[in-house]
Amino acid sequence: MTALLEARDIVQRYGEVQALSGVSLVVREGEFLSIIGPNGAGKTTLVNVLTGLLRPTGGSVAFRGRDVAGVGPVRLAALGMARSFQLVNVFPGLTVGETLSVPALARLGHAGRPFASLARHTEIADSVAEMAELFGLGDKLKRPARTLPQGDKKLLDVASAFALRPDLILMDEPTSGVSTRDKTSIMDTLVQAAKRLGVKAIVQVEHDMDIVFAYSDRIIALHQGRVLADAVPAALRADAEVVATVLGAPR
Repeated sequence: MTALLEARDIVQRYGEVQALSGVSLVVREGEFLSIIGPNGAGKTTLVNVLTGLLRPTGGSVAFRGRDVAGVGPVRLAALGMARSFQLVNVFPGLTVGETLSVPALARLGHAGRPFASLARHTEIADSVAEMAELFGLGDKLKRPARTLPQGDKKLLDVASAFALRPDLILMDEPTSGVSTRDKTSIMDTLVQAAKRLGVKAIVQVEHDMDIVFAYSDRIIALHQGRVLADAVPAALRADAEVVATVLGAPR
């Protein structure tokens, strides 16, 4: 499989604190990769480095062979890698349709276009309608995003990232705060949407091990800023030491 994203020997320090210590990983086309670990393991810091929000203290990050360390999520999105936005929190006054239009406007180079003109822009309207249909939000386009149930808010967050049409998408806790039934529904929806839109790889940070083991092709376990394990789900589940360290108890 072709490597899309490659991080080598990532070190990240915050003053005297070293959050990441020599982390390396490869994400290949066709993979669904989950990053797991206890609180403080370095998961969010790693995603921030991978998505260009942080320039690592040491090491390298390459997307499709291009150095992208610290380039920022906007530039990275233009290159084909996106991160879920949580735009419902960023723009609480927008409707579902307007929220979905933000990444569509950015992707098509119309970020400065006022929302009032969206109805006259067929390409934007078509993109919004497609994302809404894929994620089961078609009947909620005019609804204020902040009024959605938590499960629909999660779907809207993920749909906003998919609207950038990335080759690689990174998601931080895509199912947090929703019921077990809604978690499975959200995961099924995003996996099917990824297939339909041609997304080549998915990376998620996730605490729910049922979701991790059910959907991942490969799992990276972090502990104290280091890679504790990089394995397929069956191999990781069978490693009692890793499971105990990551989950705190036998599983």
